[in-house]
Amino acid sequence: MADTATRNNVHTHSDRRISTETKSSYKTTELIAYVVAVVGVLVASAMADEASDFGTQEAWFYITLLTIGYMVSRGLAKAGSRDFYDDDAARDSRS
Repeated sequence: MADTATRNNVHTHSDRRISTETKSSYKTTELIAYVVAVVGVLVASAMADEASDFGTQEAWFYITLLTIGYMVSRGLAKAGSRDFYDDDAARDSRS
């Protein structure tokens, strides 16, 4: 009975809005694009003939650049967005 009275009270506080940083990295297209690009660089490096200037050293350099770009993009995503959810919903799911 006290719970019903408390819920109907006009002066009760609303549920808190809680946020996570962003989606998990494995749920984003950024990761898929990164993995495809890395595989593409490795395949291109393996298929290049001995006379070309594209060898393993260049391939790993490009993979390093791709990794830096991916890390910067995830950092910007985490800095600029929030995934909000209600505290009440989180409490109900734990029960």
